[in-house]
Amino acid sequence: EVQLVESGGGLVQPGGSLRLSCAASGFTFSSYAMSWVRQAPGKGFEWVSRINSDGGSTSYANSVKGRFTISRDNSKNTLYLQMNSLKPEDTAVYSCAKNKGAAYYTSRDYWGQGTQVTVSS
Repeated sequence: EVQLVESGGGLVQPGGSLRLSCAASGFTFSSYAMSWVRQAPGKGFEWVSRINSDGGSTSYANSVKGRFTISRDNSKNTLYLQMNSLKPEDTAVYSCAKNKGAAYYTSRDYWGQGTQVTVSS
């Protein structure tokens, strides 16, 4: 059974940083691309970032480019999202997702429950 468990969310002031983690199990983590998505209050899901299976290729939404960094540790079956220069509009529930293939352009098929990130003074 595929399991994705996020952690690291919380309350942070504007301009601050957080690092999210996603612990994966139930599949061969190193064989699949992974993604981060978010859902702000009252809004639909927004794709944030994605990374291919070996970590060599990444992609970001324009809204987070230059501020967020996605990475993975295949030896630990863990996906990360380093978030810097956080803005109030980054407030959302952040979820990790497993992609259907090794390349990051493949679609997503499993999602975690998410972790709340609140950016507020």
